[in-house]
Amino acid sequence: MPSTEELLERLGVDLDAETLRLALTHRSYAYEHGGLPTNERLEFLGDSILGFSVTDALYRDNPDLPEGELAKRRSAVVSTRALAGIARSLDVGQHVLLGQGEKLTNGADKSSILADTMEALFGATYLCHGIETARQLVMRLIGPLLADAEALGAGTDWKTSIQELAAARKMGNVTYRVEGSGPDHARTFVATLLIGTAEHGQGTGHSKKEAEQEAAASTWRDLRASLPESVTENSGSDA
Repeated sequence: MPSTEELLERLGVDLDAETLRLALTHRSYAYEHGGLPTNERLEFLGDSILGFSVTDALYRDNPDLPEGELAKRRSAVVSTRALAGIARSLDVGQHVLLGQGEKLTNGADKSSILADTMEALFGATYLCHGIETARQLVMRLIGPLLADAEALGAGTDWKTSIQELAAARKMGNVTYRVEGSGPDHARTFVATLLIGTAEHGQGTGHSKKEAEQEAAASTWRDLRASLPESVTENSGSDA
């Protein structure tokens, strides 16, 4: 397994070896090694720190937004999808301690495991350094997502957002072509999004739903970049 020093360097925090190992210990590994402590308590702690930090930033930086919009944006950036994306960018998966069963099913790249581990790392940072350092870590990683207001809105449900955008553009019906591969215990799905008969973005995932969301996200970003501003501004309105 790669050195955890590399992970700490990417995180930009210094955690003692014991606390870091606990943050990286999945329950499957703990069970196979005689009932070791798992990272679930740290995950519980980190979830609260994440929620508070994001809520505080959204409230302070968006004085004119109503409660419903603030909640929508918070939901987007604290979602399993968002946290797993951050974990992948940091290569967290290669450091997670997993049982043999999870290793065989590519647990190191499962969004749920990656998201839970990120929350555990936030909790570990709080225990080692206090709330301010933990908050700074959260905002350093989440900040770029908070800055992308358009993606935040769509990120709550990419499939709905691409439906709305395609309808506003009068491009045609949105459908998905999904193909699966690999053994039953480690299936990988590839989804291709079609608008009418034209192929657009692709996505991969460990479930059809995850692959379709990835394809919708990719297509949404491509279309937002290519469509005239007047069209994209009205993409969320009733046609």
